[in-house]
Amino acid sequence: MTARSQTYWTGDVAELLRVREGFVLSSIDPGSTPGYGSDKQQAAADLAAGVAELDLLQEKLFAQSRVGATDASVLLVLQGMDSSGKGGIVRHVVGSVDPQGVSLASFGAPTEEERAHDFLWRVQRKLPPAGRIGVFDRSHYEDVLIGRVRELADPDEIERRYEAINEFERQVAASGTRIIKIMLHISYAAQKARLMERLDRPEKHWKFTPSDVDERTRWPHYMAAYQTVFERTSTEHAPWYVVPANRKWYARLAIQHLLLEALENIDPQWPSAGYDVALERERLAAT
Repeated sequence: MTARSQTYWTGDVAELLRVREGFVLSSIDPGSTPGYGSDKQQAAADLAAGVAELDLLQEKLFAQSRVGATDASVLLVLQGMDSSGKGGIVRHVVGSVDPQGVSLASFGAPTEEERAHDFLWRVQRKLPPAGRIGVFDRSHYEDVLIGRVRELADPDEIERRYEAINEFERQVAASGTRIIKIMLHISYAAQKARLMERLDRPEKHWKFTPSDVDERTRWPHYMAAYQTVFERTSTEHAPWYVVPANRKWYARLAIQHLLLEALENIDPQWPSAGYDVALERERLAAT
């Protein structure tokens, strides 16, 4: 019995959260808990139960890659408004596995060198190698979200980028990488409360920047930009999942579930020894 089968899920999480044709972001309640039939306390127990399984699957995948037995990897793309909980996912979900099997990348404003190349150049360089779980804490989607909202690129260029992203992800998936794209969906009010907490607690002042308030004034424009992203780039090989994130415990549990599902579909196995085990045991015993 897997950790996932021991939970209080009442429905298929992937299907409940997946963006399909006709999806409307504004219809999703950020405070909801789709498919989960219990509370925060039980969710904490379920998250802990999933840690061992996630760690084991990741270690098997890493071991296979070390002997050249697999090209598979997983790429978790995390997007969301400021304070939506991306850091918490990295810390509490992905952080539960051996760090040698994880590669983390975060994409801020492009450097001068990066601006000299196509927008996907810097992303290509950060893709996870075989055997790893890669995490993009913000990603190439910044170039069609911030790029559109702040008008950092002209409309024709933004249009080009949607199809460029689809082709890029098609190639990444064909190479053996499972892509899980997450939008952590919080409400306008929840974001205000989280940002205010950062101002109220001195140990969190470093997480706040004045531009966070400026970006809130553009909230409707960002929601419209996300809606377009979902319509243009949620594909069979790289689907989007919108995870209600007002309740951090739900978001963490749901994303752990999606990671477990991706790894279980890969079905990594311990690689066979490339040497005579009995002989090596004898040799070792003689030393």
